[in-house]
Amino acid sequence: MDDLAGFLRTRRSRVDPAAAGIPADSRRRVKGLRREEVAHLSGVSVDYYVRLEQGRATQPSEQVLDALARVLGLDDTERGHLHRLARQPRRRAKAPGGRIRPEVLRVLDLVAGAPALIMDHRLDVLAGNRLAALLFGRPIPGLNTARHLFLEEAERGLYADWEACTLDVVGHLRLAAGQYPDDPRLASLIGELAMGSERFRRLWARADVRARTHGRKSYRHPLVGVLDLHQENFALPDAPGMELLVLSAPPGTPAEDGLRLLASLDEPEDGRVGAGRTACRREESAPARPAGAPVRE
Repeated sequence: MDDLAGFLRTRRSRVDPAAAGIPADSRRRVKGLRREEVAHLSGVSVDYYVRLEQGRATQPSEQVLDALARVLGLDDTERGHLHRLARQPRRRAKAPGGRIRPEVLRVLDLVAGAPALIMDHRLDVLAGNRLAALLFGRPIPGLNTARHLFLEEAERGLYADWEACTLDVVGHLRLAAGQYPDDPRLASLIGELAMGSERFRRLWARADVRARTHGRKSYRHPLVGVLDLHQENFALPDAPGMELLVLSAPPGTPAEDGLRLLASLDEPEDGRVGAGRTACRREESAPARPAGAPVRE
């Protein structure tokens, strides 16, 4: 799903030659740095770097990778991704399962005043509390936030910062593809998104990687209005690729009032929003969009 050669090519194209100390040349037709310029600046032979970009050189040393990261101006997330891609032929990480410990599920019961979700590396929402279901306006089992964002046209209005969210989601999936290159369900999801969304295809071609961290998330709920929330991500230590996400509102803000109003809503008669915590157990052989009823381990 991702490879070292492609990542190097996209990063090279984004480096400003002037910033790298290379004089401007009106005859330059290459966007970013040339291959020989990257090779010279990183201290490797041109032939070796060309073979890296062609996928013919394997297992570059740590020193070479660090030099390339410096020349290409990679941040910490991109640097880690570069090293991971370079090590893929030697050791492949097995895609984690979708089992959630009962103790973790109980944590969701304790988060009463904020939407809380447990999400995996594929952006499948594995469990969520009542406020999470009310925020998304649908049952949590079967929800994939990438599919929800790109393919469900009627749901786009929920994301007040839709374009920024798409950047985050594609960057996360790129990172996950580097971590779990042999995950067929992840590959299937990426293919589905690429087939169904032109914006996803354009962003995917950029090969940007982003780590999921804390930050502002803004939602436009049809019943309670705009909710400017703070997302905090908590990695589950014994469940690789899985995180607990909590969306909180600062005290005394309109968003806090909005969450109170959201919590007071009744379950719609059509049953789209489930009351109480909803969770599903995900097995590796399960389809990408399970239709079964939620269960608790």
